[in-house]
Amino acid sequence: MKSQSLGSLGSVSRLTLGGGGIGQVWGETSRGEAAATLRAAVDGGIDLIDTAPMYLNCEQIIGETFQGALPAHVRVTSKCDLGSPPAAEVAARLEASLTTSLAAMRLERADVFFLHSSIAPDDYAYAHGDARRAAFSTTWSLYVDEVVPAFERLVAQGRIGAWGITGIGVPKSVLAAIDHSPTPAVVQVITNLMDSAGGIRRFAEPAEPRTVLAAANARGLGVMGIRAVQAGALTAQMDRELSPNHPDARDYQRAEPYRVLCASWGADPAVVAHRYALGMAGVDTLVLGVKNRAELTAALAAEAAGPLSEAEVTQIDQLGLRA
Repeated sequence: MKSQSLGSLGSVSRLTLGGGGIGQVWGETSRGEAAATLRAAVDGGIDLIDTAPMYLNCEQIIGETFQGALPAHVRVTSKCDLGSPPAAEVAARLEASLTTSLAAMRLERADVFFLHSSIAPDDYAYAHGDARRAAFSTTWSLYVDEVVPAFERLVAQGRIGAWGITGIGVPKSVLAAIDHSPTPAVVQVITNLMDSAGGIRRFAEPAEPRTVLAAANARGLGVMGIRAVQAGALTAQMDRELSPNHPDARDYQRAEPYRVLCASWGADPAVVAHRYALGMAGVDTLVLGVKNRAELTAALAAEAAGPLSEAEVTQIDQLGLRA
C-alpha cells in the first residue's frame, strides 16, 4: 500500500481503518468478524487505526484482538466528544476520556487524540439541535483557553503523541482553529464527492470542506479524510434502516444519478467513491468505515487501483451533487 506523510506524524498508510464499522455504527457485524477485519487490515498494509469511545465497543475489540500488543508499526488515535462543560472540568474530562480509551485498548499511549465535538463561536445558534449544543459543540473560548492547553500538557506528559480536531464544526471556527497557535497536528476533514457531512452537520451555512482541506494543507497540517462514502449514501445500498427524512437517507436518494453512472462503468459505487476521495489533493490518509472483510477488500482494491482519471472525476462532478 502507498504511504504519505501525515503532518508531524510522518509516513502513514493511505488508508486508515476507522472504528465506526468495527463498532457497528455502520450496520451490524459480529465481534469475531470485527476482530478478523482488524487483523486483515493490518495484514493488508494499513498502519493507522482511528477509534473513539462513541464507536460503541470498537476500542474493547482492539484490546481483545491485540491483547495490548499492537504490531510495532501500527499507530492508533482516539477522540473525545467533549461538548462545552464548565471550564474547570475540561482538562479532567479530556484526561478521563483518554484514560478510558487506553484502558479499553490495553495501551499506554495514543498517537493522536482528537477533539471530536464541533467548534463554534461562543454566541452561535445552531440550525438543528441548538438546545443541546453544550453536548455536541465546544465554544471557541473553551477551545482556546482550556482544550488546547490540556492537549499540550498530555503531549508533554507523553500520554499522546499529538492532538487534532475533527473539522466538522462551524467553518469559520474550524478555519480559526487551523490558524490558531498552537495548531492541531492533524485535522479530520469531510472528503467525498458530495461535499456532504450528512447527519453530523447541524449548522445552516455551507460546510466548505474543500476550503478547510486547503487551509490545513497551507499550514502543513496532516489531513485524515472522512466520510468517503457519506455514511452509506454513496454505496449501492444503505446497510441500516433510516428515516426517509434523515440527512444521510436524503443524500442516498440524491445520489441516484451517481449509482446510474457507476453502473454504466460496471463499477461498485463504494469503490469509485473511495477512489474519488483518495484523488482529492491534500488528503494524506482516508479513514474507512468498513465493518467486515468483504468491505475491507473492496476498499483495499480501490487504493490499489489509484485515483480516478480526470475525465471520470469530471463526469461525477457534472452530476451536480456537491452540497
